[in-house]
Amino acid sequence: MRLALREARERADLTQAQIAEEMEWSLSKVIRIENGDVSISPNDLKPLLSYLGIRDKATVAALLSDTRLARTRQRQAWYHTPEFRDHLTDSSRKLIEYESEAQEIRSYSIYYIPGPLQTAAYSSALMARFEDELTEDQREWRLRARKLRREALLARGGSGVQIYLMVDESVLRRTIGGPEVFAEQLRDLKEHADAGRIRIRMVPFSLDASVTNNASFDLLVLGEGEVLYRETGLGDEMIEDRETTAKHRARYDKVWQEVADEEDTIEFIRRQIGILEGGATDGPPRDSR
Repeated sequence: MRLALREARERADLTQAQIAEEMEWSLSKVIRIENGDVSISPNDLKPLLSYLGIRDKATVAALLSDTRLARTRQRQAWYHTPEFRDHLTDSSRKLIEYESEAQEIRSYSIYYIPGPLQTAAYSSALMARFEDELTEDQREWRLRARKLRREALLARGGSGVQIYLMVDESVLRRTIGGPEVFAEQLRDLKEHADAGRIRIRMVPFSLDASVTNNASFDLLVLGEGEVLYRETGLGDEMIEDRETTAKHRARYDKVWQEVADEEDTIEFIRRQIGILEGGATDGPPRDSR
């Protein structure tokens, strides 16, 4: 919804300030609507669509339906409860909301398995590393959020949303939580890949891929738009600038074609599980493209 409104405003060559003046809203309200911080009411949406030149009855009806649904979801969504609002960043809450609506999600990770695909034990072991930066309450609520994200996303995986996961080889070697915890995590990852809920490819050490110059990030396709969530060791941010998201998407797609394919990646994971369980020897993928 908010992406559709922003794009309609840009097509009309209007600024947020012009929208605020015409609608007799504060500039802050326009910014918050376009940022997704608040939903727009049907009574506010109707005159806004008229001002933006959107008068097709079917389009107007669809957008009104979307905003009613969005407002209902926002009131009911667990990540909008006070406890989660107090312990999650604004960007991470937006990410969770967008995950529930995305048709496609592309994740790239250089250090660990992305949050929604983490097992409980792996997630706990990883979160323990932030004991000097996060309070116990913050770690606990973020673990709860990861569990709920995982349940929601995997329930949609393979049909409601297509999940692409590209990870550095180190992610599949780094034994976070110890051999037993990490083996469980790899088995879980392999199970979801085998079931078609996710598609996973590994960036092998032998490949000098330009995408590895970036921090870990997620690209989410929402309707006709795309947003970027980027995370570093110092913070996180949600980016909706089309030029920035397009550059990340182009780089992601290019490297996706160069790295080890799904079959080789799953075979590598299988061998890593064997190593962790003491029943196999290490070795590179059959075809490190």
